[in-house]
Formats: sequence, C-alpha cells, structure tokens
Amino acid sequence: MSLFLDAWRHSPTHRKVWALAAPMILSNISVPLVALVDSAVIGHLPHAHQLGAAAVGGSLYTLLVWAMGFLRMGTTGFAAQAAGRDDGGALRQVLLQGLLLAFGFALVLGVLAVPFTGFALGLMQPSAELDALTREFFHIRLLGLPAALASYALVGWFLGTQNARAPLAILLTTNLINLVLDLWFVLGLEWGVAGAARASVIAEWSGALLGLALTRRSLRAHPGHLDRAALLRWQNWRPLLAVNRDIFIRTLALELVFFLITVQGTRLGDATVAANALLLNGLLLTAHALDGLAHAVEALCGHAIGSRDHQALRRSLLVAGGWSLLASLAFALFFMVGGGLFIDLQSDIAAVREVAHSYLPYLALLPLIAVWSYLLDGLFIGATRAREMRNAMLVAVGLSLPLGWALQFLGNHGLWLTFLAFMLLRGLCLGTLAWRLDQCDGWFGTRTC
Repeated sequence: MSLFLDAWRHSPTHRKVWALAAPMILSNISVPLVALVDSAVIGHLPHAHQLGAAAVGGSLYTLLVWAMGFLRMGTTGFAAQAAGRDDGGALRQVLLQGLLLAFGFALVLGVLAVPFTGFALGLMQPSAELDALTREFFHIRLLGLPAALASYALVGWFLGTQNARAPLAILLTTNLINLVLDLWFVLGLEWGVAGAARASVIAEWSGALLGLALTRRSLRAHPGHLDRAALLRWQNWRPLLAVNRDIFIRTLALELVFFLITVQGTRLGDATVAANALLLNGLLLTAHALDGLAHAVEALCGHAIGSRDHQALRRSLLVAGGWSLLASLAFALFFMVGGGLFIDLQSDIAAVREVAHSYLPYLALLPLIAVWSYLLDGLFIGATRAREMRNAMLVAVGLSLPLGWALQFLGNHGLWLTFLAFMLLRGLCLGTLAWRLDQCDGWFGTRTC
C-alpha cells in the first residue's frame, strides 16, 4: 500500500499518464460510438436480419483486422524503447517495418477472406436473408483492409513516441467521416447495409492517408537516419517478427472466443445475435475507454524500460492502475443505471430489446472484471514481453472452452457466464506472470523468470 500511495502522490506521473491517456480515450471512444451509430441507424430499418447482417459482417471483418493487432502493439513497444534510448534511426526502422508488414498482410488476408466468409457463415447456420446480406457487407468492407492495417502501424508508432495527438487525429478523422457518411448513405441515399460498409471503407482510407502525412512532423522531433542496408538484414527483423508472432497467436486465441460467441449466439436466433451485438457495443465502449489508460502504460513503461528507470516503471503502472479502477467503477454504475436506455437507443425492434434487457447485469459486471487484463496488456506490450501475453491468453482460453461447453444447457446465460469467466482468467494469468517478473527484476532483462 505504501508503494501505491507514494506513486499516487507523484504529480508528474499523473500528468504524464493523462497527457497520453486523455487523447487516446477520446479517440478510442469514437470507435465504438461509430459502431453504436451503425447499430442505431441499421437498427431502425424494418427487419432484424438487417441489424444482424451488420453485426455478423462487422464481427467477421473485425476478426481479420484484430488478428493483425500486433501491427499496433508490437510497433508501440519497440518504438517506445527506441524513444527511451533516444535512437532516431531505430524509430525510422520500426515505422517502415510496420507499414511494410501492414500492406503485406492486407494482401494475404484479402486473398483468404472470401473462403473464410463461407466457412464462418456455414458454421453459424444463419437464415438465407442474413447470409446474403452479411456477405455483401463483408466483401465491401474488405476494400478498406490495407488502410485499416496501415493505421494500426501508424497509431502504434505514434503512441510509442509518446505522441498521442496524432493517433487522436487519425482515429477521430476516420470515425467522424464514418459517422457522417453512415447517416448519409444509409438514411439519405437509402443504400441500406451496403451503405454502412461503403462509409467505413472511405473513412479508413482517409485516416491512413492523414497518418502518413503526420509522420513527417514527428520524425523531425527525433533526428536520425534510416539505415537501408540494416533494413535488408534478417536479424534486424527477427525481434519484431518474434514479438508479432506471439501477439498474433495471442490475438487469434482472443478472436476465437469472440467468434464462438457470435457462432453460438447466431444459433440461438436472429434476435439473440442482434441483442448480443448491442450488449457487446457496451463492452467495446468500455474497452476502448480503458484502453486509453492501457496505451499510456505501453508508452510510459516502454520508455522507462528503454531508459532503465525502475521507479518510473512502477509509478506509471500504479498510477494508471488506480485511474483504471475508478473508470471501471464508473462504467459499471452507468450500465446498472442507464443500461436500458443504452439498449433502447440502439434499436426499436421489440424482440431484440427484450432479449438485450434481460442480459444487462452481465454487461454491468464486465468493466470490473476486464479492466485488469487491459491494464496488464499495456505493461507487457511496452516491455515487448509478447511470449508471456501469449501464454496467459492460451491458458485462459484453454480453461474457458470446457466451461462454455458445460454451460451450453443455459443458453445465452451460459454464454455470458463463460465470457465473464474468460475475462477474469485473463487478468489472473497476466497478474501472476507480472508478479513473477517483478520479483526477479525481469522487466529489464531478456530472461524468462
């Protein structure tokens, strides 16, 4: 407790945390707000399968994009440590490596995405109307995939340099354009679900192009030169690729959980999958807000590790942890008191509303349980300790899958109980590994404790 109080009284750490967290919270919240607008706009169309198509198609696209989350997370850790060493050349190398990987993976995923859609929808067994509309939505969204992955790399790199304004500009530009075009295309031009997909594609390319333009100013603040010959040597790619590999495996395991939730929810009917989508929008809102503090942990802890500052590392984690707990309590209270209104604003379909209202207590519990995994993810990302993140995720998924199978008889209640247990296990596994590393001073070395 004395360590926490000492850190909490250190005003400069509070300022550093919020200088990074506040812009990232604003930009992150805009992401689920756009999803809420999509749900609200499409949710007021006459048929449940239209809302379900946007939910399922969006989930499939998100599975692909989030699987590439290592493009942001790996880039952040290496950029933060390079900034801590004041190595401008390494910062340039990390930026170019991230962008090259983004465009390469976009090409590969674009080729694999169409058969992936058929396989996924075959597992879900949707109605004919939901199947056709989901395919249309998903295939349009694929046109924005290169831009979405490039934005991941750009946001991660800017965050690693402790520049939170550029990610704010990128994400706000992307999401505000999406919001405006969504309303215009769906309601004004009456393009329906396809209009929402087209709006997202245009917005994603707008954000990526802005991010590329902003890199010039940030590079001037970090003098150095790119070693082109070093960029061609395999050994200069191995650390980044090793971290990205482990984050990729970790992300696939996480996506498996969300995919299975979508599959099981779809099997329970169109109203259930639509209701779960509305509830998961609440999780997205919470996660993106709390991730703003986790992003501050990534940058500050990575910088502290790069400069080998033990005290700064501990202070950054404890201060951000305190604020994360307060924020999670606020979200839990919000969903307890205003959860019904939150659902009703997203859809006026009576069957969907009725289902969603009955599961609101689970949504209220989620912020309190999930907050610790978000915070600790930030610590491990900043430390480029991806192997430990991967192992913690695999353990959590491995323990949750049998539980989910055992609770199938409870229907959607069993699905939500399993999800809560999974988020709890994530935090416990990461916390155990973080404690072990702290005990053996492993954050500042390459050994595994």
